[in-house]
Amino acid sequence: MTVSDMPKIELHMHLEGAAPPAFIRGLAAEKKVDLSGVFDERGAYKYKDFWDFLKVYEAATSVLKTPQDYYRLTRAVLEESVASNVIYTESFLAPDFCGGGDVTAWKDYLAAIKQAADEIEQEAGIVMRAIPTCVRHFGPDQAKKTAACAQETGGDFVTGFGMGGDEAMGKQGDFKYAFDMAREAGLRLTSHAGEWGGPDSVRDAIRDLKVERIGHGVRAIEDLALVDEIAEAGIVLEVCPGSNIALGVYPKWSDHPIAKLRERGVKVTVSTDDPPFFHSTMRYEFDRLAETFGWEEDDFKDLNKVAIEAAFCNEATRGAVAKKLEPTDA
Repeated sequence: MTVSDMPKIELHMHLEGAAPPAFIRGLAAEKKVDLSGVFDERGAYKYKDFWDFLKVYEAATSVLKTPQDYYRLTRAVLEESVASNVIYTESFLAPDFCGGGDVTAWKDYLAAIKQAADEIEQEAGIVMRAIPTCVRHFGPDQAKKTAACAQETGGDFVTGFGMGGDEAMGKQGDFKYAFDMAREAGLRLTSHAGEWGGPDSVRDAIRDLKVERIGHGVRAIEDLALVDEIAEAGIVLEVCPGSNIALGVYPKWSDHPIAKLRERGVKVTVSTDDPPFFHSTMRYEFDRLAETFGWEEDDFKDLNKVAIEAAFCNEATRGAVAKKLEPTDA
């Protein structure tokens, strides 16, 4: 078995950002929505830099108008994950895009997403859990509405709360109220930091939002004292190497700090973030890491072990997924 054939755990994927371009083009055609400038001549998503990526992302997402659209999206995304032998996935969902942050509308969208996830689990065995996320550049007040959506629907399927968006907008601590709301509802917490923001953004997320995972977090490597603090505290980094390379956070795979972070004792996981935007899959991520850093099967088993232990799911689900990671000849 090659490393790309191994079962995989993914903790950092945005549902809308994982939409296959063909799916979005087809939906736009059905709805007669003009998406000029979103795709290149080959039909792939087209953007110049991270901030242009956010605009293209939101333009593509604009065709997702109804719960039925999200039902179809979820099926399309999970089928792609199954093709990479992902057996457990946590997907970021933005209530802002699913009813504008209205709790009643969000519940309708979420029901459609869960229906699709349940169907694919029955058909292919992949388990999905949902992490509602506020969008940082929409501001702290909107984040409170997102947290209210998460509060109202927390349970076996909605298990966490997070934040994505433009790290240049405001500070992590501006969103403390929303994260406190989610924590009080029993939801587990993660936040994007240390992708475009430097080490201080990671430190702020841990101190001000009291998260147990960090989305990306790779720029912590610029402050080795912080790296050691993260390792000692057991904070888990949801690392997305292909995304970081595609967006220019690092120029090439050999410059990526994931191996250095891991060697220094940080718990790291591997995910795709917004896979079609970055021409990535979980198979691709595993293959490139093996090729670049000489990682072997035991290294990837360790990544899976860290990921399932850090997953925002209940213990019954964790145990069932962990069993699928065991060797078949054991």
